[in-house]
Amino acid sequence: MGSPETRVTKLLDAAKIRYRLLPHTEPVFTVEAAARQRGVVKEAIVKAILLCDRQGRYVMACVAGNARVDPRAVRALLPEGWTRLHFATEEEILAVTGYVQGAVAPIGLPTDVPVIFDDDVALHEQVTISSGDVMAGLELASRDLIVAAGARLAPIAERKSGDP
Repeated sequence: MGSPETRVTKLLDAAKIRYRLLPHTEPVFTVEAAARQRGVVKEAIVKAILLCDRQGRYVMACVAGNARVDPRAVRALLPEGWTRLHFATEEEILAVTGYVQGAVAPIGLPTDVPVIFDDDVALHEQVTISSGDVMAGLELASRDLIVAAGARLAPIAERKSGDP
């Protein structure tokens, strides 16, 4: 199978960041399907979730595949004036990121979209992300992904009581 060239792979190639293509045999739109297709555990998948406030400002929040983002924790990290965050619609995701829902990557976003990764992402040496195409994922070093995304690390995943 030929390697799909996407905006994500072009950006990683331009930055000389090494990655491994993980082709899918069918389109994936869920973490469970991506984990099966890529042969990885859900914890090693980085979910890229676009959030929006009432003023129409967007922020990309990324958590491990087995976690849920806490919009309140994300908002607490943003500058003064950001209002309550909600999940972006499918149409907003495409318009803001250029990616279809289910194939969103935290790389190549508009410069006015802050990117925040849950600090648990950095605990994994290798992680997988969408390639920007529902037919493939990419595996790369978490430290390279954090740099390529221009991301800030913070605790933004929902924590159960008793979790650190």
